[in-house]
Amino acid sequence: MGKSLVIVESPAKAKTINKILGKNFVVRASMGHVRDLPQKKLGVDIENGFEPEYVPINGRTNVLKELKAEAKRAEAIYLAPDPDREGEAIAWHLLHSLSSNPGDDKFFRVTYNEITATAIRRAFENPSRIDMNRVNAQQARRVLDRIVGYQVSPLLWRRIRGSKSAGRVQSVALRLVCDREREILDFKPQEYWIVGARVQKQVDPKGPFRVKLARIGEEKADRIEGVEAKAQEILDDLEGRSLVVSDIHDRVQSRKPYPPFITSTLQQSASSMFGFTPSRTMRIAQTLYEGVDFGDGPTGLITYMRTDSVFIAKGAQDSCLDYIRESYGDKFAPPKPNVYQSRGSAQEAHEAIRPTDMLRTPDSLKATLKPDELKLYTLIWKRFVASQMTMAKIAQRTYEIDARGSHDSPPGAAYLFRASTSVILFPGYMKVMGTDVVKKPKRVEEEEHVPTLEKGEELNCLEWLKEQKFTQPLPRYSEASLVRALEENGVGRPSTYAQVISTILDREYVMKEKRTLTPTELGMNVNEFLVGNLGELFDVGFTAHMEELLDNVERGKVQWTGMLQDFYGNFTGWLEKSKGPEADPEAVAGLFELLQGVSKWAAPTQRGKRTFSDEAFVLSIRKQLEEGKKEISQRQVAALVKLVAKYREQLTTDPKIALKDLGLEEMYASATSPKALPRPETQRKLDLLKSVTFDEPRTVGKRTYDDSDFSASLREQVENGDRLSPNQLRYLDRVVLKYSRQIPDFEKIAEELGLDLKDAGPDEESGPLLALLKEVEIWKEPVQRGKRTWDDKEIFGSLSEQFEGKKSLSVKQRALLKKMCKRYADQISEYDSHIEKLGLPPPGKKKSMGKKTVEGEEAPAVA
Repeated sequence: MGKSLVIVESPAKAKTINKILGKNFVVRASMGHVRDLPQKKLGVDIENGFEPEYVPINGRTNVLKELKAEAKRAEAIYLAPDPDREGEAIAWHLLHSLSSNPGDDKFFRVTYNEITATAIRRAFENPSRIDMNRVNAQQARRVLDRIVGYQVSPLLWRRIRGSKSAGRVQSVALRLVCDREREILDFKPQEYWIVGARVQKQVDPKGPFRVKLARIGEEKADRIEGVEAKAQEILDDLEGRSLVVSDIHDRVQSRKPYPPFITSTLQQSASSMFGFTPSRTMRIAQTLYEGVDFGDGPTGLITYMRTDSVFIAKGAQDSCLDYIRESYGDKFAPPKPNVYQSRGSAQEAHEAIRPTDMLRTPDSLKATLKPDELKLYTLIWKRFVASQMTMAKIAQRTYEIDARGSHDSPPGAAYLFRASTSVILFPGYMKVMGTDVVKKPKRVEEEEHVPTLEKGEELNCLEWLKEQKFTQPLPRYSEASLVRALEENGVGRPSTYAQVISTILDREYVMKEKRTLTPTELGMNVNEFLVGNLGELFDVGFTAHMEELLDNVERGKVQWTGMLQDFYGNFTGWLEKSKGPEADPEAVAGLFELLQGVSKWAAPTQRGKRTFSDEAFVLSIRKQLEEGKKEISQRQVAALVKLVAKYREQLTTDPKIALKDLGLEEMYASATSPKALPRPETQRKLDLLKSVTFDEPRTVGKRTYDDSDFSASLREQVENGDRLSPNQLRYLDRVVLKYSRQIPDFEKIAEELGLDLKDAGPDEESGPLLALLKEVEIWKEPVQRGKRTWDDKEIFGSLSEQFEGKKSLSVKQRALLKKMCKRYADQISEYDSHIEKLGLPPPGKKKSMGKKTVEGEEAPAVA
């Protein structure tokens, strides 16, 4: 009996599945897609039903050659890529690459949501054929993206210098980021005030607590709009009033658990909990899905991680409920399993992201998984268990407190204050999430527990309070919140979120500052052009509608070529409109007449291999006008207007009046408007470099690199009001990091500026510092800080291993080594002689503690 060939996407998955299926199967990896549209041309025959032209992907020739050889020998061929559109398309491309007969009954399609022995064997016992609806949905998406990218990007290149590409989904993501930035820039804060009181009981317990003004008469007063005088007027009226508990309201709130993770919610939670980017989260999840070796071969730990369905298989649900009853008790398991509703476009054949085996608890995997893998697995495991548990019951008590006048005042106070407290009656799902434990305050003074109060009880007012507040704009998107926005707007799908965000970052349309996304000047310009000229194409609603159509193609409700035909009709119309009207010849002639007054042109400038000359540019446009072969564009007109503004001091005619007559006053106003101020962090980085002694210029090949000249040119550019490009900003960061040793208190400054310390300059310190610490013979006992244990000896060993492998450590790690040297100065020979050379801190002074003498302790930073 011949062997069967199984083709999966990755070598890691191949190894896991081969172990499960045994010796009668040969499992090979395709390394992802094997065919795609050609790179250097459109590759879509629009006139003939949008027929795609597929070619082998570069680097896949040998893979295909080996797969063909295996396929000829195989008795049966099982196509087993991932269970989504992309995986179905890979299977279809493999079929067409390995066989000339698309109906070859030797080929089978197998899908599975988890890589476990049970799931794999079940899949191979029930093979199917390729789902062409799913393949066509993927083809339609690929053709859509190719048409938009290949026909819009060149238009963008001609209009926006430095632009790289436009994309059907990426440009909508950019639009969301830019629209949010515009809202922030246009936002005008409104002042308001919070009024309250700090009070205490007249009998024990007398711990102070706060109450907040809620109503004045029948009007809400939780915030007092306007200036301080309004709040002060209320405080003046409250002075001398007594505070009496007038009513008590009790209610029990049932809090439902969250559904199990889908792709977007996993990316969001991993970002908020651990600071993981979406792409990092997906890389780790891929490892957990494909398998981790427990000694007898890899085993998949989670189900497929690209999903928008919250469906859970009954077997997994039953297993989870059994675990809950055994581990937490029957009262934590609901009488009926919890079922969650997916959004309309979700594929219910898929499952949510869950652990494949409930008994593989996070604690049992601590010795097996890497730290990041364990973090993500724990997050998935806890969320799944919690999703199948009972609701939490929380008792909420709200006290209403009247501010009353003297005893002669009529009943019913004008001012009503409130204070609330809550108690967890039954933790339910919160038990596994760890949210059933009340966290202790960081400082004693932060604790303002509301004690038990009685109706009619009078409280002592310690002080009346007022606090100024300002309304805040919506925050900038983080990667996680942008994923949520894309999902909520129906833009993109689970397999695309991480890639979309990576693309706009790689294109330098958006930059990440700490954990927020800010559009660059290039990104704002690209968005302004695309929205201004192709607003319908890059409309959020239209893009979501296209996603719905792709979903309907997958369901077999819409024919994919017909969908593309409808789209292309609209697309060509929008593209034609985007070209805009040609320039007015009279306006162009007027600009040339003005520029005749320029007697001295600026000297040409060299940028890279290109030379830029104002005079030559004007002459080239004049020649273009005289030849009449090509119309003058609006972009060229705008460039001429900028030159008029630049040389306005030499002109004999007032350009403002002349350009108003030509209808170009808005262009001129824009060209002469005050230059934009640099970002505060950019200015601060340039200021830091003023006190630095720069290295001598260095020559590499034909180029000379001079840090001093570079920083001076950036400073001049900023002083002229020109924004720095993303590349310039990136290199500025590198220069600041390179000279970090000359900047006092740099570690703190780096954190404030969002600089990544691991990118600092050459590491000439770590070797000598580690050599000093090798002299230490007696290490201090490990110290417990919260849940973490700090062990100097272990940290020293870890940093030594890192340095041995990478030959460098980060600035933060080097700072840690210096602190450790100080801590063990009494064991380091001639410590004082190394202070200046290595920038070591002076040895700590001895502190008296009764009869013992110990050195001042410093908690170590994370290694």
